[in-house]
Amino acid sequence: MPTSNTLITFMGAALAVLLVPGPSVAYVMSRSIAHGRAAGLVSMLGLETGAMLHMCAAAGGVAALVAASHPVYAALRYGGAAYLVFLGIREIRAAVGPEGASAEGVVTRGRLYRDGVLVDLLNPKSALFFLAFLPQFVEPVRGSMSGQVMVLGCCFVVLAVVCDTSYALIAGSFSRRLKASVRAQLLVNRATGCVFIALGVFACAA
Repeated sequence: MPTSNTLITFMGAALAVLLVPGPSVAYVMSRSIAHGRAAGLVSMLGLETGAMLHMCAAAGGVAALVAASHPVYAALRYGGAAYLVFLGIREIRAAVGPEGASAEGVVTRGRLYRDGVLVDLLNPKSALFFLAFLPQFVEPVRGSMSGQVMVLGCCFVVLAVVCDTSYALIAGSFSRRLKASVRAQLLVNRATGCVFIALGVFACAA
């Protein structure tokens, strides 16, 4: 187990990373604005589930194998980018009914959660982040290295949930007002789709 001093240092560094808005924050906020706070929160839980799986992969050494295999890394990278572009196109094409709701019906929480999990899982940079960031705070003399990575990873995910929940709630406060106007909801759908497509392009280019 990491020492208390190590945990405090780690959590300070993790907060510094999390407080800088990145692609995951853009994804969660877009979902909240387009579909409401609950949608943003469910999407956030999907992303953090994917992060937990990446963290487990880092602890088990799978992430290192992915990083060492260029074809696997490239497949995940471009697959994730393509999925984001797909989500973006789906949002842009979504029709809006007379009450401001999607003509396709209410977006289910199951679909939002699944999308969040897949968006994070198909992002190899998430795996590489855990692989590069967590070991810096591991002390071999404190026992199992994989166990320490798991503890640190869980602490990181808990902090990420707190930060991303704040973003989801803030963005969701605008959703109800926008849904009162069909035109505004159409613009939100298109803007959300453009954000997803931009994230996909960024994932390919970065």
